[in-house]
Amino acid sequence: MLRAVLLALLLVLAGCQAPGFPGSPGADSGTEPGDRPTTTDSASSADSTGNDRIPTGGEVPEDPESDRLGWENGYWHNESVAVTPGDGYNESELDAVVARSMARMELVRGLEFEEDVPVTVIDRTEYRNESGGNHSEALTRFDNAKFEALFLVGERDDSIETQESTRGESVLGYYSPSRDEIVVVSESETPRLDGEGTLAHELVHALQDQHFDLAADPVRTRDAHQGRNGLIEGDASFAERRYQSHCGEAWECLGDTENGDDEGGGEGSEDAGEQSDGAPGHLGIQVLMYFPYSDGPGFVESLYDDGGWDAVNDAYEDRPDGSPEVIYPDRYPEWEPADVELRDRSSDQWERVEPPNRPNYAVPGQSAIAATLAYTLADEYNDAAVVRPTDVINYRANGSVDSRDPFDYDVGAAAGWAGGKMYVYENDAGELGYVWRTKWESPDEAREFASSWTAVVKHWGGERVGDNVWEIRDSQFADAVRIRQRGDTVTVVNAPDRDGLSEVHDA
Repeated sequence: MLRAVLLALLLVLAGCQAPGFPGSPGADSGTEPGDRPTTTDSASSADSTGNDRIPTGGEVPEDPESDRLGWENGYWHNESVAVTPGDGYNESELDAVVARSMARMELVRGLEFEEDVPVTVIDRTEYRNESGGNHSEALTRFDNAKFEALFLVGERDDSIETQESTRGESVLGYYSPSRDEIVVVSESETPRLDGEGTLAHELVHALQDQHFDLAADPVRTRDAHQGRNGLIEGDASFAERRYQSHCGEAWECLGDTENGDDEGGGEGSEDAGEQSDGAPGHLGIQVLMYFPYSDGPGFVESLYDDGGWDAVNDAYEDRPDGSPEVIYPDRYPEWEPADVELRDRSSDQWERVEPPNRPNYAVPGQSAIAATLAYTLADEYNDAAVVRPTDVINYRANGSVDSRDPFDYDVGAAAGWAGGKMYVYENDAGELGYVWRTKWESPDEAREFASSWTAVVKHWGGERVGDNVWEIRDSQFADAVRIRQRGDTVTVVNAPDRDGLSEVHDA
């Protein structure tokens, strides 16, 4: 029953990721900006520029002599556009919709577009065909071990393919900094825009790139990516919500049921019914991927409340260093990940896997640990979950899920994470192992993590066979695992069998 609830929740919350970014699914840095969770809650109608409210309706002014906020390519933010979406948009219709949405978003976000943003609408089949990437064998092995270490993808499966498949079921659109273009993914056989939410969200990414250079200071680890994208996706989601709050009040928007045919023909507002009809893919990976969209908006709202859009803009000069700063906005910008020493203590039969063009270690942080714990609620292996639903899902008082912030990454066993490193090892037989050391803010928090991670191992069939050693024999994670706490650190070692543990890491 719970799995069905989570399945329905993730269909409602389906966000998107973009293909082809240097931090591809196999790289710890994740994917390029591009997502938009659909929600039906109304944002505050107070003007998001920090001054007066967005101007309502009224007479449309003459075109200005020079560019200005709220006007783009011949369209004011409050103009009507004549479109017939039933058969898809022709080029002139799409240009009009995009120009008006640009005018609206720059008024909401308080930033002027410096150049036009090409927009293409494709169907989901075309997106799936285009979104796959080629990855080196070393990167594939490294990523497989990392996701096996997190108990998210078993050793019989390809972790990169699993991530790409999961993303392909839920992506709504993306902005590509390398191509300076937006792609919107449509569910209809005739690709079309059913509303303005996805377009508005991706336009924020275009503004970010034009003003703050999204390719600057690239991140190379999973948790650094989660921190960086907490700002980028949180900004886009927060601005999109404020954009949509003006629909039906200050603006006529595509899909508004009260609008006439020129505004979408009464197609209905965008909600859960406009999402992908397919399964959301891997539930644990969805929770991991969704972090920037669940906690990012709250982080950005905290910045905005303190200093308006100027404070949000300033954050691009000092982007969050990891997921804890996004989960706990009061730690920004002082928090930094602790340096963790993890010397190579493997035997001659094992050596570290060296993925190309990235560090030779991974950094799964608090958001990744929380996703692993949450996955024990929804996997199909057994019913012995490590956490309760209320530990990882944000419920409202009436029992419904908070669609704006659905997942709680402040899970007891993950809270207090201060830093870490994971190295992947391979022997001559092609078998994989890993050593993962995490540092915690106190010995008590390290102890809590060690206890909970032991419960995760037992959840997947682990049986104790020695001091701090477990063997998993009958699940997709069949291996030996050693978990050892010393003070404020916890070291997890994995090998194909018990005897191999000291070969991978002689402690």
